[in-house]
Amino acid sequence: MQTRKWIDPHQPQTLYIAVFLLYANAFWAVVAMGTYNIFPLLSLGVVAGSIAGGWGIANELKWGYALGVVMAFVPFLLRLVYGGGESVASGSLVNLLFDIALVALLLHPESRNYQRIYFK
Repeated sequence: MQTRKWIDPHQPQTLYIAVFLLYANAFWAVVAMGTYNIFPLLSLGVVAGSIAGGWGIANELKWGYALGVVMAFVPFLLRLVYGGGESVASGSLVNLLFDIALVALLLHPESRNYQRIYFK
């Protein structure tokens, strides 16, 4: 019997925390869409991509890891496109630290080795 899960506590700590951060990014993107009354396709893509990436990592799927890495870099791309520290899209210093942490967790050697060996 094959089971699907939203989190996998048996994965390395780096991937386990990264899954939570991907879900948190999706949650805060939904909150931002509601707060600023904007629903562009890009925001919906961030939400869907973050959830799908987290779910794929939790279920040890290679495409989930790749999508998670892409979604980890999206906030940096948005900062470049929407202009540094002046815009709402750039967020605060705390947001920047969480974005850096997500990239570091996903690209950590332990995460990369685990996904290389165990992901399907």
